[in-house]
Amino acid sequence: MINNIYYYIHTAARTEQADLVIKNGKIIDVFNGEIIEEDVAITNGKIVGIGSYRGNTYFDAKGCYICPTFIDGHVHIESSMLIPQQLEKVLVPHGVTTLIADPHEIANVSGTEGIQYLIDNSKQSLLDIYFMIPSCVPATPFENAGAVLEAEDITPFYNDPNVLGLAEVMDFPSVLNGNEKMVNKLTSALQSGKLIDGHAAGLNKYGINTYRAAGIQSDHEAVSAEEAKIRLQRGMYLMIRQGSVAKDLEALLPVVTERNARRCLFVTDDKHLDDLVEEGSIDHNVRLAIANGMDPIQAISMATLNTAECFQLKNKGAIAPGFDADLLIISDLHQVTIEDVFLKGKHVVQKGILQAKLTTTEPKPTPVALTNSVNINPVTQDDLKIILSKKTANIIEVIPNSLITNHLQEEVDIEEKLFVSSIEKDQLKLAVIERHKQTGNIGLGIVKGMKLKEGAIATTVAHDSHNIIVCGTNDSDIVKAISEIEDMQGGIAIVKEGKLLNALPLPISGLLTDQDYKITLEQMKSLNTSLSLLGFSGDFNPFLTLSFLALPVIPDLKLTDTGLFHVKKFKHISV
Repeated sequence: MINNIYYYIHTAARTEQADLVIKNGKIIDVFNGEIIEEDVAITNGKIVGIGSYRGNTYFDAKGCYICPTFIDGHVHIESSMLIPQQLEKVLVPHGVTTLIADPHEIANVSGTEGIQYLIDNSKQSLLDIYFMIPSCVPATPFENAGAVLEAEDITPFYNDPNVLGLAEVMDFPSVLNGNEKMVNKLTSALQSGKLIDGHAAGLNKYGINTYRAAGIQSDHEAVSAEEAKIRLQRGMYLMIRQGSVAKDLEALLPVVTERNARRCLFVTDDKHLDDLVEEGSIDHNVRLAIANGMDPIQAISMATLNTAECFQLKNKGAIAPGFDADLLIISDLHQVTIEDVFLKGKHVVQKGILQAKLTTTEPKPTPVALTNSVNINPVTQDDLKIILSKKTANIIEVIPNSLITNHLQEEVDIEEKLFVSSIEKDQLKLAVIERHKQTGNIGLGIVKGMKLKEGAIATTVAHDSHNIIVCGTNDSDIVKAISEIEDMQGGIAIVKEGKLLNALPLPISGLLTDQDYKITLEQMKSLNTSLSLLGFSGDFNPFLTLSFLALPVIPDLKLTDTGLFHVKKFKHISV
């Protein structure tokens, strides 16, 4: 390290040539919000100077803009369905080279072994992936996950330099009531000098007060400008989310001003592979913010320096001496057209095309426990009966492209005191089957708005406990879909008339695949095409929507393996 510093000093002082000099570019100065036209000198993967420099090699930016690579401030890698060594091939061409990851999904299935698997795999990737360790496994005490993590399970991870803190604290009743186990987790993180992320969905200003008093520094669950303002007033970092389902950016932008922008950053939270490939990651957030009137330099600062400062990444997020030489060459500032990407000074993307094999080692073998994660009792049609004493039922109503659902009370069709799905009313059966410990638990409910006319769809991607969730127009296809999920040990299945139409296997904890991302992408496209065979007519992704119908920390009504759950009341209710 000392030798490196001597080298940096001599190249910065121009007594020795830099490894690489980028010339003829317009540098985005995220500190002053300006554009400057000077050389960027890079040595041993670090930026050593801005000015006029000589180098062993040169890169001509040809009048393009030079800006830091983007940082995703909160992301669940599992939502991409890819391991880090495949995800890097998708994200780097989009200019995203640093992630703050929460392995909450795999932790809920495979516990500490799942967390360690993702951390180990990330270190074989050239992406810079930092971790926040899951705080709520299970997400609530009202469902069954594959593991239970207490403070003593979490604390050892803080010894890893790539672990920055405690991930989104979503069990807000435990925080508000000062639950001992939650307080132990918060205390452990703070005593270890770590950061704490929030998950304050639906909390009022007093709830936000309590979160901040507990040392929680950020939140990504604001869905209105009013909620965003309260978080900023209370000293939180405002994470502006634009993912595959939760799309909050346009609603929150009005709260961002020149005065408070430094406390705002961009995140994706959950974004599927097809969306990452087609529209991008944080680059899409930046592009969308600019399209909605935000100054381009401010938007870029929110995607770079702000995130780095939030997570105390002192060498990330700027084009300046001492910072990592992770930078983008952008030809169109408003369209954020990425021509070239440099990682630690290495030219890895040219003219938008990935040129280098980023990963240098083969992934380690996946632990057997992670590939044997679907453990259920046989499910029959009798197990799916919803007995009703009256025609009016509590129904989960899907809100397209939102994590939030509505709680409806509507008349439903009944035969011999049993609920019958109605295509005309768009009232379909929903089931959640516990798949970790073979408890036999099956939660049953009714969902409106899934827009299926035939068949059934099922998946083990069911936030956050990731049990099997299935929606169907008839019990026979629902049972078949569950069986197919069990056979492939996790993934997504589409069934019609007792036959498997299409499937995407996810053998790693029922969430991830280690196959090439291009193969997975084609499988996803094929799944989407097969939806037409079920008569699907919605303007949303039904697989993503289905996966969040089991999330009992987002209002209003959700379904867990133990039954229908009213989030605001934080208790189960009957159908």
